[in-house]
Amino acid sequence: MDSKAIPFHFVLFMALVLNVGGVGVNWGTMATHHLPPEMVVEMLRVNGFDKVKLFEAHEGILRALIGTDIEVMLAIPNNMLQDMVDPDLAANWIEENVTSYLNNGGVNIKYVAVGNEPFLRSYNGTFLKVTLPALRNIQRALDDAGLGSRIKATVPFNADIYNSPASNPVPSAGDFRREIRDIVLEVVEFLYNNNAPFTVNIYPFLSLYGDPYFPVDYAFFDGTKKPIKDGDVAYTNVFDANLDTLLWSLKRAGYPSMQIMVGEVGWPTDGDKHANIKNAKRFNQGLLRHVLSGKGTPMKRGRINVYLFSLLDENAKSIAPGNFERHWGIFEFDGKPKYEFDLSGHEENKGLIGAENVEYFPMRWCVMNPNADDLTELSSNFQYACSFSDCTALGYGSSCNHLDVRGNASYSFNMFYQWNNQRNWDCDFSGLAVVTDVDPSVGECRFPIMIAYGFSVSLRRGVIGNLLIVVWEALMLVLLV
Repeated sequence: MDSKAIPFHFVLFMALVLNVGGVGVNWGTMATHHLPPEMVVEMLRVNGFDKVKLFEAHEGILRALIGTDIEVMLAIPNNMLQDMVDPDLAANWIEENVTSYLNNGGVNIKYVAVGNEPFLRSYNGTFLKVTLPALRNIQRALDDAGLGSRIKATVPFNADIYNSPASNPVPSAGDFRREIRDIVLEVVEFLYNNNAPFTVNIYPFLSLYGDPYFPVDYAFFDGTKKPIKDGDVAYTNVFDANLDTLLWSLKRAGYPSMQIMVGEVGWPTDGDKHANIKNAKRFNQGLLRHVLSGKGTPMKRGRINVYLFSLLDENAKSIAPGNFERHWGIFEFDGKPKYEFDLSGHEENKGLIGAENVEYFPMRWCVMNPNADDLTELSSNFQYACSFSDCTALGYGSSCNHLDVRGNASYSFNMFYQWNNQRNWDCDFSGLAVVTDVDPSVGECRFPIMIAYGFSVSLRRGVIGNLLIVVWEALMLVLLV
């Protein structure tokens, strides 16, 4: 998931009802340490995920998916869209990353995602001119390879590409943003003519995060005392309201039967006062009950095809949108389930099945030296540790927000120590830190031990890029303090 804008409306809708059997999930790789791909694929299989959305064509992950029935959406990152404007490069990408994995019961690739939220407001039009040419070339390459009827190219959009006017904020007034409406409709026309789905990423959490007056219950699926009226229709949750906002936008554009998929939807478990396990379980379980019931929305009945965001926490994502960005997983970074979750939508107290035989570094932590009395360099060392690790759990409303000064220091020192594979010289901090074999975790505030797996060159490129963003954000924070 790219950095999210905070849309007034975010939606999901499926105008053409598909007879899907299960739920998809996003598998992101913006982390410092990764479970082996084979282990993650087994997690997908035993938990019943029959669809997975990937953010890059990673060889190890694709090889691990060979021979499974799991349906795959494979993505081309935004930074490659310019290359895909060249038809030859697009054809080469399809040959290398799609065709070569299809033979002899290979990978069940169903979609190619061309970019990810390329029309996001915060990109300031960077990808407006290249997205449609890239989409056309990728679909043409699929057609030329004889795969066009089997594999469809699509574009995952953020829901900020459409809205309802402030003067009439109801679904029936929905339309695509005026400044990008023409190019969006060109994309819609191309997708429609190729029988490809329109893909949208939607985040009810962001409405709650971005507006202190947003009614909390309206973000969930278990009712609200103040429904939103749109003529004779009453909306009891923002999810349905935004489903129909997209439907009205498409209907107004002349595409009332457009096929829609939800590329990302979920709820984080840390990094904000509303991001916790209780709310994540409430939202995700209510979501599955709703989308799998066939009830649909007031405008359209039927099941809704969704990809949960996300499978695993990603500790190297940019936190520009908020500290919660690293905590979307329904599993921890090490494959441990965070809460009971019934993927059938029946809301039975079923536990998810975690990764088995995970290897960890030794059970030791780096904490503040209890005998340290000269604290003049504590602040600078704290800032340094957090600049090169993940301290999002210390933020306001987060799971470790209640720690005292020494607790905060211990948490930051330990995260730096774990990120760097427990190297002895990474637990010093001017004599302020010491290694211990006593778990310093307090209540819900966990001091993690990192999993003992490295990551490949391909994954490393993406992580380093995000870590540079993280370091820049941390340096700006230090300069502003």
